[in-house]
Amino acid sequence: MKDTFFKRITLFSSYLTIGFLILIVFSIFKEGIPGILKIGIKEFIFGRYWAPYLDTPQFGIYPLIVGSIFATLGALIVSIPLGVGTAIYVAEIANPKLKEIIKPFIEILAGIPSVIFGLFGMAFLGPLFVRLFNISTGLNLFTASIILGIMVLPIISSISEDAISSVPKDLREASYALGANRWETIIFVVLPKARVGIISAIVLGFGRAIGETMVVLMVAGGASRIPKSIFCPVRTMTATIAAEMGETMVGSLHFKALFGIGVVLFIITLISIMLSEFMRLKKV
Repeated sequence: MKDTFFKRITLFSSYLTIGFLILIVFSIFKEGIPGILKIGIKEFIFGRYWAPYLDTPQFGIYPLIVGSIFATLGALIVSIPLGVGTAIYVAEIANPKLKEIIKPFIEILAGIPSVIFGLFGMAFLGPLFVRLFNISTGLNLFTASIILGIMVLPIISSISEDAISSVPKDLREASYALGANRWETIIFVVLPKARVGIISAIVLGFGRAIGETMVVLMVAGGASRIPKSIFCPVRTMTATIAAEMGETMVGSLHFKALFGIGVVLFIITLISIMLSEFMRLKKV
């Protein structure tokens, strides 16, 4: 009796989760697709100007897509070496006492609200980069990438550490028996064996970074244009939705265009998740 009740509760929870996902997708696509079709798919995706408040509004999100991709790739450039390096150290090198000290700090970093990261970027990193690089503003693509990289670091580090720790000890011992030292074992045995988990961590980090809103809204500069350098202000898709949704008339073309951005963002995130799952199943 208890087993049947527990089974029904868990089954209901699973169906409820799927139902929520379907409702979210339906609501976004219901508002977004008509807006995209009215603007024109080509004009919406590849249009160079996002200017919804002009007399003749323009809803081209190409600069927003470029800003989102560049900020995310910049974040991964920062977080991948640090995250994977931290995972290797914690899983393979650190002694148990040091490991118990490092891991809580990583968990604390993951739990800090994104607005705190944004304030840190505005109050410290931005002014610091202005002085270091003699640039006009510290709120730019470079600052946003650094902050996003720090935010994504715990995800990549934790998942990569789990993947590295799951490598059987027999493989390490066999490597040592053949004369390999610790670093050779890590590089040529452990990391190749854990590559699926590490790549999945990076893909999940990509999804986390491209979906971040508050940090890029605060420190990316807010300029909806294609950046000519890493020190140019940019605007991302998430920041555009957050900044303009509250000031937009419900049902207007601008309103539907913002939902259209949500559709594009959802598709990009879905592709990254599917890619991660594909690599996990195929063990690429």
